[in-house]
Amino acid sequence: MTSDLLTFSLTVFMGFFAVMNPIANTPVFLGLVGDRDKLEKKRIAKIASITAFVIVISFVILGKYIFELFGITIPAFKITGGILLFYIGFEMLMSKKSKIHHQEHIEHDEGIAISPLAIPILAGPGTIVTAMNNVTNASYIHIGIIVIIFALMIYLTYMTFSLSDLIVARFGNNLIAVLGKIMGLILAIMGTGMTIEGIKISFGL
Repeated sequence: MTSDLLTFSLTVFMGFFAVMNPIANTPVFLGLVGDRDKLEKKRIAKIASITAFVIVISFVILGKYIFELFGITIPAFKITGGILLFYIGFEMLMSKKSKIHHQEHIEHDEGIAISPLAIPILAGPGTIVTAMNNVTNASYIHIGIIVIIFALMIYLTYMTFSLSDLIVARFGNNLIAVLGKIMGLILAIMGTGMTIEGIKISFGL
């Protein structure tokens, strides 16, 4: 039982880390906040992190009810979600900024903490799909683990954004880009796995 929970926890963490990728998103954060001072950057990072947390956890807690409300079947969700994750991972692997995660035209105002930072960069479709995929047929213990791990992921993201100047200066954009490609590959593999699992469930394989 303990071993299963540990495996589940690691899978959830890797899924969230791959799709949110705080280190690879650090240059994006810096590009959005511009030349604001350190305190203002921290404030924007905090608002974005809290907003993303509330959005995703709402889907985690209400996931089963959302499925029932819209008549969404688990196989259909897994197949569609898998294709979506594969698409995001493929674009990351090809060094393209995913249109799902990024907006081409961004206004540099106070709203950037909510959009596009919280939505769709942190709490985008990929993050929500990853969260809801883990709560399908999940027990309350598993849901609790997901909430805790996502809270940890949000905290890591907040710390990464708060130290964004230092991280970019220390690691450089090239190393961050390589990490982004690795996370893209992991995400594409996870997406393929989700799709295969959905097909197996659909046809009782």
